[in-house]
Amino acid sequence: MDDAERTRRTEALRRWALAKLPGVDVATPLEKVSDDASFRRYFRLPAGDRNVVVVDAPPDLEDSGPFVAVGRHLHGAGVRVPRQLHVDLEAGFMMLEDFGNELLLRVVARTADADLETAYGRAVDGLVQLAGVDAGELPAYDATLLRSEMALFPEWFCEAQLGLKLDSAARARLENVTGFLVDAALEQPTVFVHRDYHSRNLMVVDDGPLGMIDFQDAVRGPVTYDLVSLVKDCYIRLPRRVVERIAARFHAELADSQALPDLPAFLRWMDLMGLQRHIKCAGIFSRLNLRDGKPGYLPDIPLVFSYIREAAATFDELRDFDAWLGAVVAPGVATLAGRS
Repeated sequence: MDDAERTRRTEALRRWALAKLPGVDVATPLEKVSDDASFRRYFRLPAGDRNVVVVDAPPDLEDSGPFVAVGRHLHGAGVRVPRQLHVDLEAGFMMLEDFGNELLLRVVARTADADLETAYGRAVDGLVQLAGVDAGELPAYDATLLRSEMALFPEWFCEAQLGLKLDSAARARLENVTGFLVDAALEQPTVFVHRDYHSRNLMVVDDGPLGMIDFQDAVRGPVTYDLVSLVKDCYIRLPRRVVERIAARFHAELADSQALPDLPAFLRWMDLMGLQRHIKCAGIFSRLNLRDGKPGYLPDIPLVFSYIREAAATFDELRDFDAWLGAVVAPGVATLAGRS
C-alpha cells in the first residue's frame, strides 16, 4: 500500500469513526498509536470523556474475521480483551475499547529483579484463565503448522537475512531438529493458545486483570506454548530463577486439570517449546524486514538467538545442532547485532 492509499484510508477511517460518535467534533484528528507485525494500523480517537481505538485493516491485506471471532469468544468467556464497539469487515475498519498505553513490558523494565515474580502475577492469572477457555473450534497447532513455522528459519533467517548457503548436511540437521521439536510439542496436553502472549501484548489497564491484545492467531495447542512466550519473551529477558518460579506456579495451577507430569518434565516441555517458538521468530523477524519493509524487529534477533543457543546447549539430543549454530550461524548474528 503506497503513501497516497494509506492517507486515503486514514481519512476514510476517521470519517467512519466520527459517524459512529455523534457529538464529537468532526475536525478531531486521529492519533497514531502503533503498527504491528501485520498490515493493521492503530489510532486513538478522543470521544468525549473517553478514548477509543480505531483500526485500519485493509481487507485485501488482512483478514480481520479471526480477530473479531476470537475476540468475541474470549469476551464471552470473561477474558479481558478490548470490547468491539463497531466493526465493518468489508471496509476493514474497527472501533475498539482503549486499554491505554501501559504495556507489561514497560512495567517489567522498571521493576527490580527481586519483584519480577510479583510483577508477572496477573500475567500468570491470565494464562490460567486462557487454559480454561473452550478451544474446540480453533485450528489445531498440528505438525504441519509447527513445521511450516520452523521452515522460516533456514529460508528467511539463515539464507535471506544472514546470507548463508545451507548444504544438504545442514538441511538434514535442521530436519532432525524439526522432527524432534514437533514430537515434543505434540506430547503435551492441548489448551487454548493465544500464540503471542508476551509483554507487548499484555496491557496494565487498572488493578484488575491484564488486558490482552493481538489474539487473532489463536489455536488449540501445547499447554506450555503461551507460558514460554511469556517467560522467554522476545523483547525482555528474565533471570532463569524467575522463569522457573513462574513456570512452577502455572504448573501447580494446572497440574490436576491437565494431568501434567512432574515439574522437571514440564520444564523440559517448556524449554523445547520455547526453542520451536524462537526458531520461528528468527525467521518471522527476518521476513518482516526483508519482505515487508519492517526492520524494527531486527534488534530483537540477538536475544531470540541467545534463547535458541541456550536451549540447544541444554539437551543432549541437540548438541550437534548447538555446535553448528555456534560455528556457522553465530558469526552472522554477531554481525547483524553490530548493525542493529
